[in-house]
Amino acid sequence: MSQDRSARSTSSRRQFLARATALGMSAAAISQAEAFAANGYRFANGKATLVQSTPVADISGTELKILQWQHFVPSYDEWFGTFVQEWGEANGVTVTLDQVNTADIPAAFAAEVAAGSGHDLIEHIAPLAQYEESVLDLRDIWEQAEAEYGEAVTNCKLNSYNPTTDKYYSIVHGYAPDPANYRKSLWEQIDLPNGPTTLDELLEGGTRIWNEQGVQLGLGMSQEIDSQMAALALMWAHGGSIQDENENIVINSPETIAAVTYMKDLFKAAMTPEVFSWNAASNNQLLAAGQASYILNSISAYRSAQGTQAEVAKDIFLGKPLEGPAGPDWAKAHAHAAMGYYVPNHAANPDTAKAFIMHLLANYDAAVLGSQLYNFPTFPETSPSLMDALDNDPFGSEPADKLNVMADADTWTVNLGWPGPANAMAAEAQTTFVLSNMMAKAAREEMTPEEAVAEAETLLNQIAQNWRDRGLMGGGE
Repeated sequence: MSQDRSARSTSSRRQFLARATALGMSAAAISQAEAFAANGYRFANGKATLVQSTPVADISGTELKILQWQHFVPSYDEWFGTFVQEWGEANGVTVTLDQVNTADIPAAFAAEVAAGSGHDLIEHIAPLAQYEESVLDLRDIWEQAEAEYGEAVTNCKLNSYNPTTDKYYSIVHGYAPDPANYRKSLWEQIDLPNGPTTLDELLEGGTRIWNEQGVQLGLGMSQEIDSQMAALALMWAHGGSIQDENENIVINSPETIAAVTYMKDLFKAAMTPEVFSWNAASNNQLLAAGQASYILNSISAYRSAQGTQAEVAKDIFLGKPLEGPAGPDWAKAHAHAAMGYYVPNHAANPDTAKAFIMHLLANYDAAVLGSQLYNFPTFPETSPSLMDALDNDPFGSEPADKLNVMADADTWTVNLGWPGPANAMAAEAQTTFVLSNMMAKAAREEMTPEEAVAEAETLLNQIAQNWRDRGLMGGGE
């Protein structure tokens, strides 16, 4: 949905300029960010493209067929559609862009693999390592990008790589942090004006808000990706994980059982059964409707509220991952979106696909702005506007520095499967909802927490053994 791009007041503009001057940011850079936001995601020359890159290979006369997810911040799709066509025209490439709901990408990927034909470039928001055998190794792109832009953000690189096979099965070009989104006014009434910072505060405070103010917590336990990420965050905060550093399945632990018990208690104290049937948009909608005190989501939930419920949006603030029994080193979140491109073996024009990836990286400042700061860059050097924009949001945040809680997101955002790699087991567990099902069965009292964890362990071991037998996963000790 479209956002109000003219919401910044004159005083906010003055504050933006004053802070930028203190930081040494040029007036030209400020005006570029603000003008881009105000002018339909176009630069001063009317283009969506910041710089036209030069392909390494001759790609003139080829085609590029792209399949990717519909972005959670619609302005990105508005920007990207023009951006990719401008690139095609500049390089003599015929571009076809198909966009579908993110939940439909894995099935579409599998169908194209089975058919041995389809798109040249496929994007998804979580690692699809289970398709490693069906995609090209993108080591050359990683090496080229690192040579041009320096060191990559750790979670992005690890969400693209299999250490067992030493293969880069994708290139994650950017990621979206997964902070908390909370209603400040509700938490102020229970003396936590900055929201909860620990699991104990979430349970105790969320219970009070539900009992005293009638607004529930919003952590899903359904077959969708947000619920999976919430389960992972709770497990990590308790010191549990699905695997260890060496890819051995370790989910059946006292720490994981404690995490499942915690989610059961949270549900009984401060949530309703609707959380068992949510889709990926449900917690956003609950928050924007003013009916959630706290959810785990990217800033797309907040951006949606800006466009539909402006007063609610002013009351939404962000928080870092909650600390639990395992301490601050395990207060982690998976990237809400690890935006990875895959080049299938069946791609008719792999060089064209690779050239476009490098072009996107060269223009990542535009991608960051086009996504209204949802996309964070894999290569920080490619987005010089990001940190200043987090302090001075050109898309109408009040206060203007509301988003700066994410400035250190790279330190608390980890790869799928952490502390192990983003292997095929972790990816399949994500797309088959092993963890959210585990949480739901315990919360509904269909199983005890111990039984639910034991069932998940059995499933993960079965999945892992399949991939070990195919030589795509280590561990098994």
